[in-house]
Amino acid sequence: MRVHLCAVGRLRSGPERGLVDDYIQRFDRTGRGLGLGPVTEHEVEDRRGGGMTVEADLLDRAIPSGALVCTLDERGRVLSSPEFAEQLAKWRDGGRQDVAFVIGGADGIAPPLRDRADFSISFGRMVWPHMLVRVMLAEQLYRAAGILAGTPYHRA
Repeated sequence: MRVHLCAVGRLRSGPERGLVDDYIQRFDRTGRGLGLGPVTEHEVEDRRGGGMTVEADLLDRAIPSGALVCTLDERGRVLSSPEFAEQLAKWRDGGRQDVAFVIGGADGIAPPLRDRADFSISFGRMVWPHMLVRVMLAEQLYRAAGILAGTPYHRA
């Protein structure tokens, strides 16, 4: 199952970019034998300042046709790492070929795009900077692959 990170904003070189690259590389190596990956990033930018509506349109165009859409949103479900791993496995085992994780900009995801999502995940009740959410998602993808592969990375 191919994984797509569809996000508002471009990660330039720096600590966030380094972390995302590292976790995606780890996920791709671990997930390959599990039928997970590769990860493709789709970065969109609203250069004209049109807000959430324009960002949602750009994100919508970045989502591959037929992909399961999972938003990262404070209103989403809070999952443990093993529950997240189990959800990925369910999507994969259910025949999904693509899953698109959608990360909005500073104002979040416009309601029409949020409402059409198949699933929504929250990293807790706090609001996180969208660039950090991408790092956290990349790490959780790697952790999920490790859980499914039975590696010692996840020790809960």
